[in-house]
Amino acid sequence: MGEAAKPGTLERAIETVIEPMGFELVSLERGGGRRRPLLRLRVDRQDGVPGRSGLTVEDCASVSRAVEERLDETGEAGDSYILEVSSPGVERPLTRHRDFERCIGLDIRLRGFAPLDQGRKQLEGNLLRIEGDNESDRVIVLRMDEREVRVPLKDVAKAQLVYRPEDDL
Repeated sequence: MGEAAKPGTLERAIETVIEPMGFELVSLERGGGRRRPLLRLRVDRQDGVPGRSGLTVEDCASVSRAVEERLDETGEAGDSYILEVSSPGVERPLTRHRDFERCIGLDIRLRGFAPLDQGRKQLEGNLLRIEGDNESDRVIVLRMDEREVRVPLKDVAKAQLVYRPEDDL
């Protein structure tokens, strides 16, 4: 399921900085140009409820300072990078096995590289479970319209929580 599912060296370096602080790296997007790379981090509280983490501006600032210190020390991002740190939002992306495990019982949206079920490239349903021990054979099981739909994880281009305003009541 894309690059985010397999953390690289930079992702692991960032995780070693923020995990002792009580945060987790949800995603790392790279952009910008060669001379001025952009690193966009989405972080969440390790103890947060997916989609409702309670991450504050102060949390983002402290993560930013700690990550900048690491990147400046090691040069892993070059000399003149731009770092953005934010919350994953209410429609949090699901990028790793642990994200799916934490979201069992919640509604999620899947977008496929190709049709996933009955010709549809996008599915929405309640996450019942994730099956399989290896990334290559994992299957996401959703409850949709009173039936179970099984989707191989390798066929999923993007997965995220579904925000429902009534959940805030």
